[in-house]
Amino acid sequence: MFPEIIDTRPLRRWVDDGLEWVVRAWGDEFEAAAQPLLFLLNSIQRFLLWLPWWLIIIVLVGLAYAATRRAVLPIVVLIAMIFLGLMELWEDSVKTMALMIAATLTAIVFSLPVGIVMARSAIVRRIVTPILDLMQTLPSFVYLIPVVMIFGPGKIPALIATIVYAAPPLVRLTDLGLRLVDPDVLEATQAFGATPRQRLFGVQIPLALPTILAGVNQTTMMALAMVVIASMIGAGGLGYQVLQGIGRLEVSRGLFAGLGIVALAIIFDRVTQAFGKQLQERIGLSEVGK
Repeated sequence: MFPEIIDTRPLRRWVDDGLEWVVRAWGDEFEAAAQPLLFLLNSIQRFLLWLPWWLIIIVLVGLAYAATRRAVLPIVVLIAMIFLGLMELWEDSVKTMALMIAATLTAIVFSLPVGIVMARSAIVRRIVTPILDLMQTLPSFVYLIPVVMIFGPGKIPALIATIVYAAPPLVRLTDLGLRLVDPDVLEATQAFGATPRQRLFGVQIPLALPTILAGVNQTTMMALAMVVIASMIGAGGLGYQVLQGIGRLEVSRGLFAGLGIVALAIIFDRVTQAFGKQLQERIGLSEVGK
């Protein structure tokens, strides 16, 4: 047993009392600031539930075909969506998709500017990188404690936890993609008199788009990976079905819900990857790498 050198109880009490003070003093302000996230999630969920099931399938199959121009992926998407419907998981799947889409959109809004600033400043990169490491390695249950204390169980803490877990890959890959742009290209644009903003939006971001889209893909997959944990605090969806399977010892419920999560992961992973490859071919990066 490691010797008890210092008494950590005062420190623990200080942390707990500090968080309780934050909840009492700023809880209402935090809830008001998070209302746009809740509005976004509820709006996406209501819209997807309002759409006919066949229209959602047509849209996803159409996106799969547009991304690949082949029949294999659209057929896989069609089979996966029909499986979700036949297993009576359609509504839960739509709720899970809404959470994933809301988390991904919010992560994009916050991650892209941070990644751009990191690519342009080594000092910011040194400051932000440890924070990203902490966000990726800290167990999600740890930061769920203060979030649930502030907002209570429900959709907001589930969405915030999903964003925290899913955002780092997009920040890193945005930073990486911008820094990998050929310096000769940037020098040429500077010689032609392009401003820093013109170089960023006209050259760097378009050339870095395949890498950025790979970050969006990873963010989407990590958002889906959080659905079971998010369901523990009120997110619902397929993750809740998995939890019910565990609580009731119903193997079939947990198995089918888990397969439903896998089906959604396959759909969004393959579609975003296909769009990334298509984008590489359009801007000529596939030929450059050969």
